[in-house]
Amino acid sequence: MKKFGRTIKLFLIDGEPNGRMTCELSNWTGKAYKIPRIMIKESYSREDLQSPGIYLLFGENEDGKGLVYIGEAETIIDRLKQHVAQKEFWSEVILFISKDENLNKAHIKYLESRLYEITKKINHYELENNTIPAKSSISESEIAEMEEFIENIKLLTNTLGHRVFETLVSAEANKAKKTNTFYIKAAKGANGIGIPSSKGFIVFKNSEVATSTTESMQKSLINIRKRLIENKTIIKSENGLVFDKDYEFSSPSTAAAILMGRNANGLKEWKLKSGKTLKEYETTE
Repeated sequence: MKKFGRTIKLFLIDGEPNGRMTCELSNWTGKAYKIPRIMIKESYSREDLQSPGIYLLFGENEDGKGLVYIGEAETIIDRLKQHVAQKEFWSEVILFISKDENLNKAHIKYLESRLYEITKKINHYELENNTIPAKSSISESEIAEMEEFIENIKLLTNTLGHRVFETLVSAEANKAKKTNTFYIKAAKGANGIGIPSSKGFIVFKNSEVATSTTESMQKSLINIRKRLIENKTIIKSENGLVFDKDYEFSSPSTAAAILMGRNANGLKEWKLKSGKTLKEYETTE
């Protein structure tokens, strides 16, 4: 199916990129807000935040893994006031309301439950919810409307910087697996497969990792390797060490170094089956 462009309107409420902002899609009755935790108090007087909505609180754990709490409220700003006082982990919220006031309690409970299900399945962020949200019973036509609302929530949440509803290897990446997949095969059992991504480089599940590291390997890289083993991103197998899931690194060089157990230039180490390096791939037409 051919995909068409979408128009997204961003408004910087405070006139600065790190402040509050609204985000809207053309021909959609929904509206998104992105608000830093420290600016919730500045938002108490906004009339449209006195309405029902769905919200996502975002933070990070000590290992840098994304954390998210998904909730709903009939008066969304009042609930956010409570979370400022009661929940410490989060640093910003993305929330969604309806411009035509068409969201009721049953709708937002349905949205909360479905977004929880999607987040749980994708497992890109760690859920901070202590209980599983109950799904409300709504009509068939309302379900269709809410599912369309969810698709726009996913699009705008990603646009606003959180890939909580997006699989690490997206549809575009799956296409790249067939045509632009890169490989590393080196000493100590290193045998990796991956692709460049918008944020760095994705190493695919089952890629084999060098069983040991060199003495000259940077300490920061050794610490990354250690953390990936501790959190079971890299696990032991019959043949040595392997990635237990797709994992995105901040750069091709970090990905190559972890796989090879030594300092590495990923632009030269990652190669297509033809032998062309990632550097050659990125710089030649």
